[in-house]
Amino acid sequence: MSLEFWIQFLGWMALVNGAILILGTIALSVAREWIMGIHSAMTGVDRVDLPVLYFSYLGNFKIAWIMLNLVPYLVLRLAM
Repeated sequence: MSLEFWIQFLGWMALVNGAILILGTIALSVAREWIMGIHSAMTGVDRVDLPVLYFSYLGNFKIAWIMLNLVPYLVLRLAM
């Protein structure tokens, strides 16, 4: 496996995971009440507690995306 393969792999991985992050953020912003109703019914978590959990989820996802996808891609891209 060449360095070019890893650059392409990390680039696509960053793109796909970035799109998932953006879509999740938009979905939670636009359809918050509907999503909260579904998650509250599925998990039994009170609707009052869900916004904190959503914020934590999106924050953790963003940090993981930056550290595991974006940074390695940029380092390899700049190293070439």
